[in-house]
Amino acid sequence: QDFSCLRASCLSQGVLFEDATFPAHVSSIGPNLLPEDKLWQIKWKRPTELERNPHLIIDGVSRFDIMQGEIGDCWMLAALGSLTLQKQFLGNVLPRDQGFQDDYAGIFHFRFWQYGDWVDVVIDDRLPFLNGRYLSVHPRTSNEFWPSLLEKAYAKLQGSYQHLHGGYPSDALVDFTGGVQVQFSLKDPPPDLHEILKAADRSHCLMGCSTSGQLMRNIELKNGIVQGHAYTVTGAEKIRYKNSWIHIIRIWNPWGHGEWKGAWSDNSPHWDHVESKYREALLRNKDDGEFWMSCENFQEQFSWLYICNSTP
Repeated sequence: QDFSCLRASCLSQGVLFEDATFPAHVSSIGPNLLPEDKLWQIKWKRPTELERNPHLIIDGVSRFDIMQGEIGDCWMLAALGSLTLQKQFLGNVLPRDQGFQDDYAGIFHFRFWQYGDWVDVVIDDRLPFLNGRYLSVHPRTSNEFWPSLLEKAYAKLQGSYQHLHGGYPSDALVDFTGGVQVQFSLKDPPPDLHEILKAADRSHCLMGCSTSGQLMRNIELKNGIVQGHAYTVTGAEKIRYKNSWIHIIRIWNPWGHGEWKGAWSDNSPHWDHVESKYREALLRNKDDGEFWMSCENFQEQFSWLYICNSTP
């Protein structure tokens, strides 16, 4: 499908695009994502029906724009959260020649790396709702729609929304970059794990991590960590703590809330023993899904680390 030709055709006819190859129908959801009675209750709505003034992007693209919906695609959203931090990759996936203000025709497109090529995926902007709630990822700012539309394009690439329900962050990291990915088991981590993390952070790599527990998917432990869940690694720092140095890692939950409650979390007393300039630079005390933890706790709580970059 040629995005420019299809949009021009819709504009000349004064109609909004309807994608026959990924229709607003239960076939695009998939037969097993929901019970059958709920499948047929799904309503499809365009952003222009939901908001008076919709935008594709407001004030730039950020991981904090994303809040996971009913679909279990944390693996893809964790990779997407990392992509937002690396603007050199973002432009490949999210073309800027589209929006709701100029030449709007209900059509959008996104690009993903597949088997050695960038594939352009065209969609219409009808999004699935169940009982008035987003089935898909929903925007933290109600009228910003790039996360929902990008997720729909990725669902089309995979065949249906159901095919996003469970997966590996490593696959999505490669699909968003065309890069080379490596995985580290945190049950048997390399001895210089903290150095690897710092080097990857400095090299602008995309990073994700996941917890174990396929049978216990999305069970939240008392310490705030979710089992069977994928997260984004968003930073790695070495800071002065009391009279020594400690390695801490910053992690983001694609739910957009739900955080680690242990040492170095937002309200941890450990921050009281850090110089104020570092505390002010690093600590963001909000319920936004992002938190710091020590390298040791990271190894204890998570099972896999994923690192992806454009070169080995």
